[in-house]
Amino acid sequence: MQKIKDKYQPDVSRFLALCGRNYAHIARWLPEDCHTGAKWQVEGNFGCLDVSLLESTPYTQVVSISRPMAGATIVPVPQVTVRVYHDAKLAEVLSSQQISRLQPVYDYPNLHMHHRNEKYQVNAFLEELLKIDCRARLVCQS
Repeated sequence: MQKIKDKYQPDVSRFLALCGRNYAHIARWLPEDCHTGAKWQVEGNFGCLDVSLLESTPYTQVVSISRPMAGATIVPVPQVTVRVYHDAKLAEVLSSQQISRLQPVYDYPNLHMHHRNEKYQVNAFLEELLKIDCRARLVCQS
């Protein structure tokens, strides 16, 4: 008798906690008075992030965050597009590398070999990307 796999159930509380932590990281260096198209750099002891504001509304902003690596030609530069929800104090990845329009749950196996919890995974990746330093600061803005 073959055992039927349990259907994957996302842990919404865990996901929202992760998005809340990401918001806290981003809120430390997100300028209040920037306009769409603004670009800046955030620096910490463990590296820097290039950030650009793609969209801004009264309650949300969409930012592109990448981590340039000197001399890295083989490995692509990590880059994510993040929606920052100021009213809910959450930050959620909209796209990461070549993955856009993330689904909450993927069947496994699938054609693109996404994890069942790919959405959680890319948001966890964002959290690691944002850990350049607990005292990260805005360096320059254009």
